[in-house]
Parts: sequence; structure tokens; C-alpha cells
Amino acid sequence: HDLEDLDMQTVRYKPEGLDTLCRATKFNRKELQLMYRGFKQECPSGVVNEETFKNIYSQFFPQGDSSRYAHFVFNSFDTDHNGSLTFEEFVSGLSILARGTVNEKLNWAFNLYDINGDGYITREEMLSVVQAIYDMMGKYSEPTAEDITPSEHVERVFQKMDVNGDGVVSIEEFIDCCKKDETITRSMHVFDTIL
Repeated sequence: HDLEDLDMQTVRYKPEGLDTLCRATKFNRKELQLMYRGFKQECPSGVVNEETFKNIYSQFFPQGDSSRYAHFVFNSFDTDHNGSLTFEEFVSGLSILARGTVNEKLNWAFNLYDINGDGYITREEMLSVVQAIYDMMGKYSEPTAEDITPSEHVERVFQKMDVNGDGVVSIEEFIDCCKKDETITRSMHVFDTIL
């Protein structure tokens, strides 16, 4: 009987109310209910750890190894850095990617690349993320892996973004450069979607 009581006390995370989430994200009640149903199905405890997140992510990129990139995305969604995602953290990140303004998406992307969170992107940080993207895309990466290596790609982008030549890319340099690049601006709308 004590074991049953203990089992009933298994920590289950309860998300904020729908109205609060509607105000905090760019999703409506119906969309949030639909996402929550899917979230609970994959994560019955109400939270998702990094390993589960990587497994889910890998289903979308079967042609490559998405684990390193999923790690960076997980960290960007895990705003309280406790090693697990609540439904709120998950839909907040998704809201930015799917419905955010160009500025919100660029801020999110900057934070993804700024691995140590110091407010600057170094060549090493950029290379880590770009390498993870190449790994994830596998043989379908554009440009193809034979055309340009991740380090060559990073060098080109870094030269373009590091306007003041101080060896790091600030958020201002990053956003300014991305907004001036038509390809990047267009790609920011790739995730714009209705569920």
C-alpha cells in the first residue's frame, strides 16, 4: 500500500493555465491543447530531458546525426538551465521559431550560437553549431560537404559578421548582418506555419 502511495506521488509537472500560455506565446487555445496532447504523449511526466528531446529530434532528421544540434536547441529552449524542458519552455521556444518576428528569431539564433552565454559568438562557437548542422543534414546539406567544409563556411560568415574585426561577433553585428543578407532573411520565414 505504501508503494502505491509513493507511486501516486511521482512528480508530475503541471503546466500553467491555457490563458496564461496564450498570452505568453503566439499560439491560440486549440493549438496549445493539440501541442500539449502530443507533448504529454511523448513526455508523460510533463517534462522532457535532453536525451528524450534528442530522440524526438532525430526522427525529423533521419539522414544525419542530429544529436549535437538538438543539444544546442535544447539548451536554447531550457531557459532556467535545469536540464529539462517544461511544456511552457517548449512552446515558448516553438512560438519564437514558428511565429516570432525577424528580430525575435535572430535573437534566438544568436543565443543558439552563443554557447557560453557571454553575449558574443566566437569562431569556435560558430564552428561547433555549423558542424552540428552539417552532421544533422548529412548528405543533403547545402552546399554539399564536398563543396565547402564547415570551417571554411564559418570563416566566410565570420569575416562578414565581425565588422569591427575584434575576433567576436556581437548581437548587434549578428542581427545587422543577417538583416542585410536576403538569403538569411528569407530563411527566417521557413518555420512560419500554422499548426
